[in-house]
Parts: sequence; C-alpha cells; structure tokens
Amino acid sequence: MYWLEHVVRAERRPKTVQGYEGVIRRYLIPSLGRKRLDKLNAAEVRQFVTSLRNGCQCCQRGWDKARKPAECCAKKAGICCEYKIEARMVQSIHAVLRNALENAVREEVIHRNVAKLVKISPPKYKVNRGLTVTQSKEILKAAQGHRLGALYVLAVCLGLRRGELLGLRWEDLDLETGTLEVIQSLQRVGGQLRFVKPKTEDSERTIPLPPICLDVLKEHRKRQFAERADRWPDWEDHGLVFPSRRGTPMEPDNLRRSWAEIRTAAGLGAVRLHDLRHTCVSLLLDLGVPPHIVREIVGHSDIEVTMTIYAHSSLDEKRKALGKLGDALG
Repeated sequence: MYWLEHVVRAERRPKTVQGYEGVIRRYLIPSLGRKRLDKLNAAEVRQFVTSLRNGCQCCQRGWDKARKPAECCAKKAGICCEYKIEARMVQSIHAVLRNALENAVREEVIHRNVAKLVKISPPKYKVNRGLTVTQSKEILKAAQGHRLGALYVLAVCLGLRRGELLGLRWEDLDLETGTLEVIQSLQRVGGQLRFVKPKTEDSERTIPLPPICLDVLKEHRKRQFAERADRWPDWEDHGLVFPSRRGTPMEPDNLRRSWAEIRTAAGLGAVRLHDLRHTCVSLLLDLGVPPHIVREIVGHSDIEVTMTIYAHSSLDEKRKALGKLGDALG
C-alpha cells in the first residue's frame, strides 16, 4: 500500500508501522480493499465501523474457518462466540483509515476525507493511579539486593517506561553531575529486538538524578563489573545499564518474570510494571510538584495525560477528604 510504504514507514516508529500494517491487513483490506477511494462515502465508513463494533469478528473475517480443524463459529454445530473488538481498537482502526484518507487529500488523490465525517466517541480509558507511599517502599525494599534492583528504583522515582529502562546505556548517564538522558528505547518489532527513538519528541529528555537513584546506580555498576568478569569471554558488551546476564539486550518477557518476583515479595497483587510509572506521577503531584514539571520528568506528550492519571484518587484520599468534611460539619 502506497501510504504505508512511502509515508508511514518513512515518518513513524517501527512499532507504529507494525501496528498500522496489522490494521490494514486484518480489517481495512478485507472490508474496503475493493472500494475506489473516490467512491467511498461516509455512510459506508459508518457501516464499516458499526460492523467492527457489533459483529462477531470470527464470523465476519472467517478466522476460525481458516484454521484446521475448524473451531468455534466455523463448526457446523458450533455456537457463535460473539467475539467483538474493544472500543479502543475500533477507535484505532478508524484512526488509521482517517489518516490514510487525509494523506490522499493532501496528495490530491481525493477531494475530501469521508472518515472525518464519521465521529466516534472516545472510549473511557481505565487508568491505574499506581501505588501508595507504603506500597512503593515495599517495592524498593523487595528490590534490594536483586540483580535488577536499580531498575525498579528508577521506575518508581523517575517514571521511566519499560523500553526506556531496557534501552538505557551507561553513556546516557553522568554519575558525576547526576543526570540521565532518555534518547532510545528497546522494543520488539517484527520478531526482533530493536533500539528505536522514544515514543514522542517529549519522551527524549534529560532528568536530574536524586541521591537514591545515584546510589543504587553506582552500586549496580559495581555489580555489573563483577558479573561481566564472571561471564568473560562470553559477555557481549553493548554498554547497557540493564542487559541480560550475557550483556545482550534483555528480552522484555524476562523483565516481566523479574517483576513478578519483586511484586510477590512486596506482597502486592496484580500490579503491572507500568503502574510504577503512574505511581511516580501521582506521588510527585501529591508532594506539590507543579504538573508541568512532572510532565517533563516522565515525558508525557500532553499535560492532560499527567492530570488524567492523578485524577484517579485513591480510596484512602477520598476517605480523608470526606472525614475532614464530617469534622467540619460535626
């Protein structure tokens, strides 16, 4: 597809290209691939969106029918599984179509973007506000002595994303002046681990390191020197702060297993690693740090993202607030 190959691939991150490619292959081409762009109208786009939202995708796409043996909806006596796409995915598919048609307008292939005429209400995103101060301390306590303990300290204190942590190099750190530069991220794209630019321009940032981070990083570097000596000559030096045990870029799934160990040791339930990023945002704002400073620290593209996380107040804070009201009225 012209737009994907000559526009998206040239301007977007590999992970974004991969996502667009999947949407085009799985949804746009099967449903709209035979339609001429200049003949496509808003009503047809609306019908397409409705079919995504309400129709069973197994039935519409023939996914189960293509499997051997046939499964689910494809069985003769089978009951429809009614597999439907989440609202967020429907919005993403519509956005890809809208962006593709907008490029066609810019290049004068068509006169108007009919996808823009079809409005979709944005889904309500569930945002986990993160951990309390007490829970955060338990995480840091559980991380003490762990091979990746410093990683979890940076995640809580600086709000770094997983890919940013795994892409961090020693040359990005200045332990003398106490600064950290976020200039690349590690991602799995097309089955391969690749270093890519951070998520947005605002994600490229320089962060001052507080003493708690400096101390654990210095200790972590000593531990890594010892690990490298033990592994020599099998160690592959990529200059990474948090590599695998052989010095190579770490598989993200391995970090997920490591996080499960830390989370369990801290006595926490189903908490995601990404929730440590939300924790950093909430704790900084609780301490009275101005929102625009918090946004710059964590690399949010928009301050609304920062405040959306903070808006999800904890039950304890609500209890305290209502308790104050009760005291005032009592």
